[in-house]
Amino acid sequence: MGFEAQELAVRIATALRAPVERIKMHDRDLADQLRRAVNDMALALAEGARREGRDRMQFFRVASGSANEAKTALELAQAWGIIENAAIYQGRELLDRELAILWRLLHPRR
Repeated sequence: MGFEAQELAVRIATALRAPVERIKMHDRDLADQLRRAVNDMALALAEGARREGRDRMQFFRVASGSANEAKTALELAQAWGIIENAAIYQGRELLDRELAILWRLLHPRR
């Protein structure tokens, strides 16, 4: 059994591959920022999965920040008229799910 948050991060990258290429045709910088945010999220989750204690939580915080950055990049691409909501809907939904998982990891019930 794998780490759900990390597996979801890879699904997000897959879902956003085509939208990133489309954004790149109009705004290379925004596409690059989006790609880096998704990569950073997935890599922080992978590293955090093998850490313990406060160190682990820091990687989850980084992943959460990167997920939120990716979500905002998609919102900006839509706001600038670069891409339609239908093209990024799945990616946004998966990012919302990832952010919810990360929230639960960072704020466990005591």
